Formats: sequence, C-alpha cells, structure tokens
Amino acid sequence: MDAAALRAQYPVFESVAYLNAGTCGPLPARALGAAADSGLRAAEEGRGKAYFEQMFEVRASLRAAYAGVVGGRADDVALTTATSDGMARVLGGLGLRRGDEVLTADDEHPGLYGPLAAARQQLGITVRAVPLADVADAVGPATRLVACSHVSWISGALAPAALAELPEEVPVLLDGAQGAGAVPVDVEALGCAFYAAAGQKWLCGPVGTGLLWVAPAWRERLSVPAPTYLNLSVPASGLEADPWQDARALDAPALSNEAMVAALAAHDVLAEAGWPAVLARAAGLAAELAARLRATGRRVAPRDATTLVSWEEEEPEAVAERMAGAGMIVGVDINPAREEWGRKFGMTHFVNPKDVDGDIVAHLVALTDGGADYTFDCTGNTTVMRQALEACHRGWGTSIIIGVAEAGKEIST
Repeated sequence: MDAAALRAQYPVFESVAYLNAGTCGPLPARALGAAADSGLRAAEEGRGKAYFEQMFEVRASLRAAYAGVVGGRADDVALTTATSDGMARVLGGLGLRRGDEVLTADDEHPGLYGPLAAARQQLGITVRAVPLADVADAVGPATRLVACSHVSWISGALAPAALAELPEEVPVLLDGAQGAGAVPVDVEALGCAFYAAAGQKWLCGPVGTGLLWVAPAWRERLSVPAPTYLNLSVPASGLEADPWQDARALDAPALSNEAMVAALAAHDVLAEAGWPAVLARAAGLAAELAARLRATGRRVAPRDATTLVSWEEEEPEAVAERMAGAGMIVGVDINPAREEWGRKFGMTHFVNPKDVDGDIVAHLVALTDGGADYTFDCTGNTTVMRQALEACHRGWGTSIIIGVAEAGKEIST
C-alpha cells in the first residue's frame, strides 16, 4: 500500500494531523465530489425517475460494500443512519419483556446506554452491567441478550472471544462503532447475532450513514415495528403489503442519494488501497503511539490490537487544547526522500532549504504566521541549531535542541 498516495486523497491532511476518526473520520475528496455530482444532477435535471433509479442502484452497491467490511452477505445488511440507530432497531424488535435481562458492559457508549435505559423504562427489562472482559462469564438464567462493544470506545479493548461460545438462545448484539473499518471484522467468527456500525467513523463516510448486520437465524425473530415505503416488498399492496424477507426490512426510512454515494466513494478509497494493509497500518500506528506514550512515563489503558489509545494526563483538557492547536507540523530537510517518511507520521508541510529562495528562517516564520510554537533540532550543526531557534515565535516559542555540537562550535544569533 502506498500510504502517502492514500493520505493525499484526504484534503484535511494537508493542514492537520487527524486524530478524530473515532468520532468522525476524515472525508476523502472523492466522497465530496460524488455527493456534489449527485446533488448537481438533482438540481439541474430534477428528482424524477433517474434520481430514484440512482437511489436503488446505490443502495444495493452500498449494502454490498458494507457487507464486505463485516464479512457478511448483502441480504443480511440493513442500511441505517448510525450505530445507535441499528442497535435501537434490535432492542425494539426482539420482543423483550418485563423480567428479561440484558447484560452489558460498565463502560459502554451513551449510544447504547440510551436505548437500553429506554427499554428498561418502557418494557420493564433488567439491565445489568459488568466489566467488558467479564460479559461472557456473567450470562445467567434470565439473560435474554448480551449487548456490548466489539471494541471499547474507552480503552480500545476487544470484547471477549468467549461470546462466540454462548448458547444460541442468548444472542449477542455488538456495537461495532469502533470496529468496522478499524479492525478486521468477521461476523460469523464473532458469533454475534447482530452487528451495528457507523459509516462516518473509520469508514470515513458522511454523518447519517451506518449498517446493521443480522444473522439469518435471527432475521425472522426480529420484528419490524414500523415498516415504511422502502421496507415493503410490494408497497402497492396497500394494507396487505409485507416487509422484505431480508435485512431491507430494517433499513432506515430515508437516506439521501448524496449521503449514500459519498459513503460508497469513501469506502472505495479505502478498499482500493487494500483492507488488510489499511487495517494493519492503522493498528500499527496506534500501537506505536501507545509505546511512545509509555516511554514518556504516561499510563496507557490496557488495550488490544485496535486503533484506539487512551492514556492519563494530569491536565487532560489543557493537553487536548494544546494538541488541537498543533495544526501545522513542518519538516525541514535537504533530502527530499524524507518527505514521504515524515508524512506517514503526521507531518503536514515539508520544506527543502535548497528549494527556498532567500533566508530559510524568514521563509519558516512566514509559513508559520510569525514563527513556530515549538522547533526541534537533532543535527548537531550549530548553523541549523541557530535557524531552529530563530524560526520560533519571538513571543512564546520554544526551541528544543537534541545532540551535541562539534568541539569549539557555538550557536550565534
């Protein structure tokens, strides 16, 4: 995989190091273009027959693409608006009753806790929370559903593999918000009955897209409380119309063509790079970040081979604010071959002094709008040390020098 070529397809990488995919992933230019083209056609040609033909075509293509991400069949994948949307459809369709127990983890996302709390209030079920690592062992006689994260949004830990060994009468609903597009997913191997995931996180699509995979054995046991037009196999049958017999019965009532073509384009960018390589690189970079944090003495939360890293800071809000302000990371080197290497680690700009007309310091000060907040030098060359120092902002800049100058050499400024 050409990592630099893949990164080049995401405009936001030109200006920042992006660490927000767990909420909303970076949007590739191709997705924006696909949405704009679809919207422009609708504006110029009207939303008539061609628009609706496109809707059915892209729904089928997106369904198949999402199925490939989770290792399932397209017939078993519903198109939703979010991970929470899919999970709510499961909780509302299982026929849970007063006295039934849903077992969950004690650090779940509000996107799961919200529907669980509503089911407890409205249906009279019991919700019991235990540590994620213990959910498989905590199943009891009253447990009718296990609902937990595939990948913990708090720590990056994986759900226990023993969930796949639970009795068939105890289905497992996995929150795959931090799974699909981030780690390898094989719903059959996971042994779950339901897998809900987001389109806007690690799949880098627009907000308002997602998926719900339903195991064939559980499809008929999951009711569809309120089927609408697209959920019906023959809508013209009026009051006799029945929902589709596959996962289309669970689709969200309406998804715009613009959102769906953007989601499909975003998926294709990653798929063309090669999912195994994309997933391996993502996990590898996260592992390296965790290792570097530990090397600085920070406590990193126990995690697995996922894309999430959590660590402790004495002043987390201040650190987050400082990181958010690091919108430009400039690499300076006379070797152009090092640009690709630097961009792999978040560098946003590369400057080769040989390509600069005039003073390199003046160039860097102009590029950083008055000077860098921090500069680092590890060359041992006193001329470069001076340039690093003078490239700092004169009001608050900090220059960090690593290494020892030659004997008898001094920094002059």
